[in-house]
Amino acid sequence: MPAAVLPTLRDGDVTLRPIRARDAKPLERVLLDNRGWLRRWEATYPGGGGVIDTRASIRSLTAHARAGHGLPFVIEVDGRLVGQLNVSSIAYGSLSSATIGYWVAQDVAGRGITPTAVALATDYCFRTLRLHRMEICIRPENGPSLRVVEKLGFRYEGLRRRFIHIDGDWRDHFAFALVAEEVPGGVLARWRSGRVPEGVAQVSPDDRAAAAHPLRPADR
Repeated sequence: MPAAVLPTLRDGDVTLRPIRARDAKPLERVLLDNRGWLRRWEATYPGGGGVIDTRASIRSLTAHARAGHGLPFVIEVDGRLVGQLNVSSIAYGSLSSATIGYWVAQDVAGRGITPTAVALATDYCFRTLRLHRMEICIRPENGPSLRVVEKLGFRYEGLRRRFIHIDGDWRDHFAFALVAEEVPGGVLARWRSGRVPEGVAQVSPDDRAAAAHPLRPADR
């Protein structure tokens, strides 16, 4: 699989640029300053610790990018690093899909920065990489992230039980996706023009009820 070119993408004061080794210190600072805001949504390793190692994380992300499996970005606003966005699990051929994950600092949340970054990345994947499907999976409790997919019109696809290890346990996630045919003019343009269809990101009542009662390992 060829390594995807890591672009720099901009819209207004929001910039998505490739993550670099020298981002380790500023990234660590933002993560530590936002521990209370981010901890509930951070991916963890079963049986592992919670130490922040931004250098190791950046090395891993760039290795995946060189292998053609990911696009690791930092999010900047007016030149200030405020978050990350990672396109992962890139597959070509008959699947032609990828997954998006993201976070932003608490002091810039609610300003449209995250949906702008997600739209920029999705448009790049559809138009330049010629991918067909983009997916975002979100914990049921993560209201701000659920509002991102609602704003952009990612379509709700279902509940994934104990899907990703987050904050020390296997957590349920709601899955949302877009395929290229749904946004021929681009995700960002559709959102900005107010043409996002209503209700496509709405979670079914049955799945909301199921998510309120997480599965637990069976007693032995």
